[in-house]
Amino acid sequence: MKSFFEGIQSLFVDFLFLPMDWLRELELTNWWTANILNWIFIIICCAAMTYWIKQLHIFKSNNEDEQDTTAHSFLK
Repeated sequence: MKSFFEGIQSLFVDFLFLPMDWLRELELTNWWTANILNWIFIIICCAAMTYWIKQLHIFKSNNEDEQDTTAHSFLK
């Protein structure tokens, strides 16, 4: 059983965490490049939020949204 857990450790430490080790070393030289993945996610989230707000505005302009003040039946 010990060798099973050592195999899992070897998989993660020797193979799967290598990109994270590379990013950790890269941060010492260039912070912006090391965080490029975070910037990509921030851009995707901003684009999704902009699209969502635009769609909400379209539905509100057409009076298609149903604004019920009670969110659940037990609040009535």
